[in-house]
Amino acid sequence: MTLATEHPWLQRATCDAACVAVGAADRGRRPVVAWRTTVRVAAALVLLSGMWLLAVPMPGRSHLQRRYCRMLLRSLGVRMSVSGGPIRNLRGVLVVSGHVSWLDVFAIGALLPGSFVARADLVDWPGLGPIVRIMKVIPIDRTRLRRLPSVVATVAERLRSGATVVAFPEGTTWCGLAYGRFRPAMFQAAIDAGRPVQPLQLSYRHGDGRPSTVPAFVGDDTLLMSIRRVISARRTICHVSVESLQLPGEDRRELAARCEAAVRVGASRPPAVRRSSCGGGHALAG
Repeated sequence: MTLATEHPWLQRATCDAACVAVGAADRGRRPVVAWRTTVRVAAALVLLSGMWLLAVPMPGRSHLQRRYCRMLLRSLGVRMSVSGGPIRNLRGVLVVSGHVSWLDVFAIGALLPGSFVARADLVDWPGLGPIVRIMKVIPIDRTRLRRLPSVVATVAERLRSGATVVAFPEGTTWCGLAYGRFRPAMFQAAIDAGRPVQPLQLSYRHGDGRPSTVPAFVGDDTLLMSIRRVISARRTICHVSVESLQLPGEDRRELAARCEAAVRVGASRPPAVRRSSCGGGHALAG
């Protein structure tokens, strides 16, 4: 689901349907696949029916959100592994990551719950819409980039108030084997608020450790097609590498380059697990 009138300035991914591959060996026998898919759909529907609990103000709400995201990923057949530096319990941090899939939102939410900067029409998507509203999405209209300064100002205000904000500075999804440049716009919010940036490196793998493009959401993919690939696959591992926290500095381009370098270095390392639980890309977030 792409926007027909995206601004020509926006970065466009070179990934397309040819990047996405899932073979019979990754699915298994047809009766097993049918049973696995049915169980996963039922589990996901049960969890989605209770997502309203995330909107109830209560002590430990962030812990509940983390647990909910982990459980939802598990219901879809996705397990998480985490490596790298410690996740610091800081207030007012801008979290940035490369962008592969709609699963990225839940993977990051399982570690660092907060507000997401996302394309404005994401709230209208079936299934995902209510969840992103509960996560206090900060909408960005990719057809009207003249409004971008107001989005940056909103992000800076959230950071000053002590909230965690998550942004995908590539601006569009890639298959996970190829990557885009980090655009500097959102990094201005961290500079304006004087708050640090936490880069994360996300990658997806099959159960045997091979890189997986099954969760990718690129080209002419629809959300339903991507979901079907994920829930029918044997197992998908989402690996998150927590990179070094970056101080904001004074130059958004330099800050973007530092964070991009940290993420790319993380992508080149084998996923030594510290702990575990449970034509163009799709611009899910700005």
